[in-house]
Amino acid sequence: METPVVRSASKDEQARAIDAIVLAFAADPVVRWCWPNSHIYLTSMPNFARAFGGRSFAHDSCYCTEDGVGAALWLPPSEHPDEERIGELVETTVEEHTRGELMAVLEQMDSFHPKEPHWYLPLLGVDPAYQSRGYGGALMQHALRRVDEDHLPAYLESTNPRNVSLYLRHGFEVIGEIQAGSSPPVIPMLRPARPASAK
Repeated sequence: METPVVRSASKDEQARAIDAIVLAFAADPVVRWCWPNSHIYLTSMPNFARAFGGRSFAHDSCYCTEDGVGAALWLPPSEHPDEERIGELVETTVEEHTRGELMAVLEQMDSFHPKEPHWYLPLLGVDPAYQSRGYGGALMQHALRRVDEDHLPAYLESTNPRNVSLYLRHGFEVIGEIQAGSSPPVIPMLRPARPASAK
């Protein structure tokens, strides 16, 4: 099987990268707990993806596969998700009975974030029709070269237990579990800094 070609998404490819993320998270346990209604999911998730990881576009750290079926939105140490916009989206699109528990999940997520400079991966996804073909690994490997050049740790939260093994293979370690009320678990994972020559 040919290794997928990965590169930074151009300005013209931003919409395509968001589309790949939306498709990839259509059956994600945590995301669909937030938006169980398919119409609300499809109208809310693109805006959430832009608020959560869209600042990657300004830093050439949104990576996509050349065929557009996978994308990873990475934030460098100087950047953070748009918390104000995320709060607005939660308030206007998540049902009231879920909202309080989701805010508790987001607070716990914040408490696990490393305090020292690090690269953060808010979102990585591959169109379900192309999953289990090496796309996720190629996206991860490409980004981690840049992370290692900076000699920094990398951090993410896995919202789907199926993906934990991918992250473990790339040097991430489970550092806890996040859960509130009826929410599915979220797994925070940290990859310690390593020199660029390390495998």
